[in-house]
Amino acid sequence: MSETRTIRVGETVDGDAVELPVVELLTGRGFVTGKSGSGKSNTASVVCEELLDAGFPMLIIDCEGEYYGLKEEYELLHVGADEECDIQVAPEHAEKVADMALNENIPVILDVSGYLDEDTSNELILQTARHLFAKEKKLKKPFLLVCEEVHEYIPEGGGMDETGKMLIKIGKRGRKHGLGIVGISQRPADVKKDFITQANWLVWHRLTWENDTNVVGRIIGSEYADRVTDLDDGQAFMQTDWAEADLRTVQFRRKRTFDAGATPGLDDFERPELKSVSDNLVGDLQSITEDKEEHENRIAELEAEIEKKEKRIETLEDELDDARDISQAATKMADAIAGNTGITAPTEDDQQTLDEVEGDKSDHEKSNAEIEHERNEFRKRARELEERLDDLATTKADLEDRVEALAAEKSELADERDELRAERDELATRVDELEAEVESMHAELGDERQKAEQLESETDEGEVISNQADRIAFLEMALEQLQRRLSDDQSGVGGSLESVSTIDLLHEDPIEEKVEAAIRESNCRREHAWDVLAVLADRGPIRTRDVEPLVDASGHRISSAIIELRKVNVLERDEKGRHEINRRYVEGILETKAEREGLAALKNRSRQ
Repeated sequence: MSETRTIRVGETVDGDAVELPVVELLTGRGFVTGKSGSGKSNTASVVCEELLDAGFPMLIIDCEGEYYGLKEEYELLHVGADEECDIQVAPEHAEKVADMALNENIPVILDVSGYLDEDTSNELILQTARHLFAKEKKLKKPFLLVCEEVHEYIPEGGGMDETGKMLIKIGKRGRKHGLGIVGISQRPADVKKDFITQANWLVWHRLTWENDTNVVGRIIGSEYADRVTDLDDGQAFMQTDWAEADLRTVQFRRKRTFDAGATPGLDDFERPELKSVSDNLVGDLQSITEDKEEHENRIAELEAEIEKKEKRIETLEDELDDARDISQAATKMADAIAGNTGITAPTEDDQQTLDEVEGDKSDHEKSNAEIEHERNEFRKRARELEERLDDLATTKADLEDRVEALAAEKSELADERDELRAERDELATRVDELEAEVESMHAELGDERQKAEQLESETDEGEVISNQADRIAFLEMALEQLQRRLSDDQSGVGGSLESVSTIDLLHEDPIEEKVEAAIRESNCRREHAWDVLAVLADRGPIRTRDVEPLVDASGHRISSAIIELRKVNVLERDEKGRHEINRRYVEGILETKAEREGLAALKNRSRQ
């Protein structure tokens, strides 16, 4: 993939083409915002269309079910909970979905709009994002994750769950693995500011709510906060780290595919014929569902079998008790028939059994042989019952052994669970200790920075004295010119200022105070900001990107310093986006100051 490959998404207000670098989009961090109907979802769809045209896959987290229109022209795998999806999925499908997107280059729409249970949809997003991040650590393949309604997952006000933490992790660490993310929201005030400020490309469509326009003012300047309310549909302020100018007004093109997110009207619309991926790919996901159902059915079968065996055990226990009773009764009856005198009188049950036996006799008296035969039959039956009793006792013993084994296994699992809980508690304690250590280090770092700034302000005393001497010499020169002007009616203050270098003018009060105040409001270090001013004084007008190689600071920090210095009119920008020192403004301030001080000096001398 070419590092310089770009896609075209629209035009500037001047008619110039707006092209975005593919690598920065796929691996960077983006944020697109705007009120409903302003064009934010259209912008996201245009970026997706262009990337799909170029053959790059992506995964879109669709919270409103409005991205399936892309299937009018492109083959995407549409997964979710609705019947309109190619296949219904659950959290157990997350790893396969991530694998198909990354390893098989299949664009995916993860449609979570149809899940009635919010916990299920959140778990599906969490597991999918987690597998994407884990796989990208090895693959390092440029890949874009698009997330609609990002404020639902990473809110500004707190209450962020594991899904939001995973998205923040991708925003912070995904770039070095090749995994980019773009968040889309109609309420920038509700999105965690850490996510917005880390974005290296931002698109601001029309916003009208005061809290949202305040965010615009804090990020790109108050002048844009006033203008963002008047942007047309599809028009936006675009801020990127790679653009020639700091910020451009862009008219994004309309997307080519079916607008599934359009507000329904009275007229009927015809749903276009949609493309999809092959049945084989859907079958891979379907097999996961079938495996799950098979496992669930197998579990149900095993539970039914266990219940059946438990009932069988109860039946065997009842039979065992009955066999014992029958064995005892048979023994008593056999002994009674044999004429044993040591047997107690038969019970009512025994008597009933004997009566039944007597009832089976013929009307004639039995012989001794018949009695002996009958006794032997009773004894044989008794032995059979005893053997059955032994079998039942063995079965019961086996079952008791199994119960003991299960109890031991349960005890071992409980011990392992307790060990894991203890390990988890130890890890949590260690995390708390590390967080406290990090906070302590941050505090020490702040103290050291404060000391360094104090030392910096206290050093170079000779230079401070030199600057004060230069300032006195300049004021004496201005006073002399003012006196000449008062006596000869000629202007000399302007001529004296022309002889002073631009960078020296910036060190004069009150200009230096304005410069220092602007630098403090920026994200740029003081010495680097003064280096920027020196470059602009020497080479201006000049573009921001041309300043970067000359100053030891990042482009983001240089841009921040330039924006703040423009707010106090120390810098100005021409129509071509080039910056330079606003010398007319600086000289005007210093001339006014010199005249005021010159008049005061003349008044003092007249009094003397």
